[in-house]
Amino acid sequence: MAPLRLSLRLTAFTLFLGATAVLAATLLATDTLTRHSIDRTPWARRCFRWACRCLGLHIQVHGTPSPDPVLFVSNHISWTDIPVLGSQAPILFLSKAEVGNWPLIGWLAQQAGTLFIKRGGGRARRVRQTIAERLADDESVLVFPEGTTSQGLQVLPFHGLLLAAAEQSGRPVQAITISYRRDGRPDPIAPFVGDDAFHRHLFTLLRQPRARIDVLFHPPEPGDPALGTGELAARLQARVQAGLTRIQAGELDAPPAETIRTVAGPGLSRPR
Repeated sequence: MAPLRLSLRLTAFTLFLGATAVLAATLLATDTLTRHSIDRTPWARRCFRWACRCLGLHIQVHGTPSPDPVLFVSNHISWTDIPVLGSQAPILFLSKAEVGNWPLIGWLAQQAGTLFIKRGGGRARRVRQTIAERLADDESVLVFPEGTTSQGLQVLPFHGLLLAAAEQSGRPVQAITISYRRDGRPDPIAPFVGDDAFHRHLFTLLRQPRARIDVLFHPPEPGDPALGTGELAARLQARVQAGLTRIQAGELDAPPAETIRTVAGPGLSRPR
């Protein structure tokens, strides 16, 4: 069963990448001909939804993403966080510069408006300024304040430097908790950590039965000028961690629907 599942999903994902590349090239050509930049976020959201289907991702959403521009902050477990979260709302992502060098996917990420960051040399401050400008232009941006991926068992400490973009632009912050589970337990396959190669992780993911992905949108909170970035980072980290604990404990799992049978219903059995 696993080889067949891998073959079907890999074929679907390959066709999806090809179709997305054609779409991106068409939008780029249209920009050149019309001398007007087309908003990529609605197109990107549709593509992210199809990517999730091709990858066999089963997503359960709790809460609602803000309809107004916000700075989203989330814990980070895998590269699949991006299509999962991107399928829920029009979002611009912040990603490490290495992703921009990935064949085809890096180029597609650039076309979707992904903001790439290089570590060191004061670049983070320039990226913070870029994020603030995008937020001021009525676009929502998502950052992963942990700065790296984790095994998904707990939330790593948040770095506060980029969070100042919300106060700088006058936009609120909305925290997100994402969790991958398999058979009711944290998924050991989904995390993309260390030196794992993208193609190897992709094949492993496609070969397995789909896992459950829970996405919890916490209520947005307005910026507080009296709150330093360190305190804000600690508060957001605690909120995301509390959400992760609730998800892993099964508190957000929907209870099974109970069918109430009555003697009045035709063809229904008599209750005991």
